[in-house]
Amino acid sequence: MLSCLGFSAWYDRGFMTELALFNPLHDFLPLLVSGLVIMAIGIGFWLANRKLDQNSIGKREGYIIVSLAWIIISLFGAIPFVLSGVAPSYTDAFFETMSGFTTTGASIFTDIESLPKGILFWRSLTHWIGGMGIIVLSLAVLPILGIGGMQLFVAEVPGITPDKLHPRITQTAKRLWGIYVLLTVVLTALLMFGGMNLFDALCHSFGTMATGGFSTKNDSVAGFSPYIQYVIILFMFLAGTNFTLHYFGLKGHFKKVWANEEFRNYTFLILVSSMIIMAALFFTVGLPAEKSFRDALFQVVSIVT
Repeated sequence: MLSCLGFSAWYDRGFMTELALFNPLHDFLPLLVSGLVIMAIGIGFWLANRKLDQNSIGKREGYIIVSLAWIIISLFGAIPFVLSGVAPSYTDAFFETMSGFTTTGASIFTDIESLPKGILFWRSLTHWIGGMGIIVLSLAVLPILGIGGMQLFVAEVPGITPDKLHPRITQTAKRLWGIYVLLTVVLTALLMFGGMNLFDALCHSFGTMATGGFSTKNDSVAGFSPYIQYVIILFMFLAGTNFTLHYFGLKGHFKKVWANEEFRNYTFLILVSSMIIMAALFFTVGLPAEKSFRDALFQVVSIVT
């Protein structure tokens, strides 16, 4: 178990140190120091337990590992916020990081635009990592965990049936992350087409695909054009859809997608709720029809996902 948790900490390290290389000095040091500290701890966990029998990972251990992994990566992920001085205390930094990794979206910051870009990017990246799950990421690139992989996968992603995607759990995790990355890349390109710079497009893509909502602006998405808002609405909807259905869609099995009762109810709930709220905005508040529709649809999709 400690070996698996050590790998989870190692991923925190990897993202931090690589991110540090592309940021100015005042962003570089907090991210680099955090990455090195976590690297040492992660290696220590792994070395101390690498010879233990991986077959000892059962369903109970899987649930424990997943629960502890979220706590551990959040504890370590808070370090850049503390070292950079943007968080008043470690407790505040831990809150922000836990909110990011769990894609909750709550924040301690009131002036987002005053934060260094490196910290803003790390903040958004915690969303993106948490969106698909650190355990699924581990399974995708660390076949060594494949022996106990099913228990970890079931504990982390209970809504997906692995055998419907691929018979091998590692291949399933890779396919899920492949779809996740593909959607993120497409969304980033569409946002840049609408006038966003690369930095804002990446950060908003991370928050959208994770369905968490971290932004780089104090006004969030309200500060951007209707085109940007419609694109984000579409991808919030896609991000909230069962990823098994994305796989079927990419394979051309559209009948299987629509035959899914969960997807039909999900779509119906969003459409009906949006129409009701749109009517309220149009007739009682007096907003124009298009803005009433856009605001209603955005809020409903954001809440449902």
